[in-house]
Amino acid sequence: MSSPATAPPPPASLKRIVAASLIGTTIEWYDFFLYGSAAALVFNKLFFPDSDPLVGTLLSFLTYAVGFAARPLGALVFGHYGDRLGRKKLLVLSLLLMGGATFAIGLLPTHASIGSAAPVLLTVLRLVQGFALGGEWGGAVLLVSEHGDARRRGFWASWPQTGAPAGQLLATGVLSLLTALLSDAAFGSWGWRVPFLLSGVLVIVGLWIRLSVDESPVFKQALAQAEARRADVAAEAEKLPLVSVLRHHWRDVLVAMGARMAENISYYVITAFILVYATTSAGVSKQTALNAVLIASAVHFAVIPAWGALSDRIGRRPVYLMGAVGVGLWMFPFFSLIDTGGFGNLILAVTVGLVLHGAMYAPQAAFFTEMFATRMRYSGASIGAQFASVAAGAPAPLIATALLSDYGSSTPIALYVIAAAVLTVIAVAAAEETRHRDLADVALPTGPGADRTTAAAQDARTT
Repeated sequence: MSSPATAPPPPASLKRIVAASLIGTTIEWYDFFLYGSAAALVFNKLFFPDSDPLVGTLLSFLTYAVGFAARPLGALVFGHYGDRLGRKKLLVLSLLLMGGATFAIGLLPTHASIGSAAPVLLTVLRLVQGFALGGEWGGAVLLVSEHGDARRRGFWASWPQTGAPAGQLLATGVLSLLTALLSDAAFGSWGWRVPFLLSGVLVIVGLWIRLSVDESPVFKQALAQAEARRADVAAEAEKLPLVSVLRHHWRDVLVAMGARMAENISYYVITAFILVYATTSAGVSKQTALNAVLIASAVHFAVIPAWGALSDRIGRRPVYLMGAVGVGLWMFPFFSLIDTGGFGNLILAVTVGLVLHGAMYAPQAAFFTEMFATRMRYSGASIGAQFASVAAGAPAPLIATALLSDYGSSTPIALYVIAAAVLTVIAVAAAEETRHRDLADVALPTGPGADRTTAAAQDARTT
């Protein structure tokens, strides 16, 4: 493997790029997580009022899962055009789509006003959210990774990852403030709309910052090379990025999907399902559960760059494996602490869980970026990440709620997360270490024992 060769950009420029990616991902995740929290707290009553409370929660989480179903489509569409047109343009579009859908949810009539049309419209807007987020993640982490200092890529690329806890922190914080200030009746009547409508203001700020950054220099170079080849009448037609990914990087796509299993499932169990479990099984108030997630999300935000920096020193795989094994081992203590009903124990359970999750989430951006060649990188990273979300994050709260309903115990839920951790350990253990790869390289190995010369010949027409 080659050593990093790309020159780092000026510090001020890199910080502006990191800030643009971070603010954009924070807004997108705020919108996405806001829906998850509202699904656990009020949507069962507002959009599925004729159902048993737990069944209503299941139906509410089902619309939540629909957003994940649209993420692979977003990954395919945004990945294709992001690899052909550039990262920046598609990131602006994803922000507009996500913000518009979230703002519209804040204006949506409930079941009491328009009947069954309400959950239908809610589902449509959730699909738009999922489609936008499916294209956001890959572009945001690539923009930073392809600009950044190669020797500190894990650290810099982890900053867009902090957009997830930052968005969770913002969404949970706004909901927690509103539930503290408003009565249950006021919150259910109009208060829940406020955080959705705030998304409109956040999108304006995000667009202003995101439009100020330049396109990735690595992508510009690869695009110029591709255009020069297309100018040669004897050159073979450039293949679609998706076709190239599935032909040359299918092993890497499978590794990325396996790596996301424990990361995705554990996150939504720890942050979304806990609002159901803590309030129904442990007798904890809604406000207490929200506050615990709020505090833990702040710690999660702080530790992600530290895990990213560690991956620059010891490698992506060791840090990722620490997180996967740690989350699996933590699940039984996690539920035992929540069952005590104590606020301190609740904070400890969620915080430790999210710290361990961060060990997977932080190096993920650099790890996935380094697997793919430049003109198929947006497609490859997005497909691997978002297709896994359909099997992992999408059904996680739904499965956990169903297991709780059927067995009345946290044990099956803990085993469910442990099984996901085992899958992730197998996938990451089978992967190659990517820390020393140069993103400007034309070809990257496509699996254990891959011939680099052959790969270079294959990728010459597609990068």
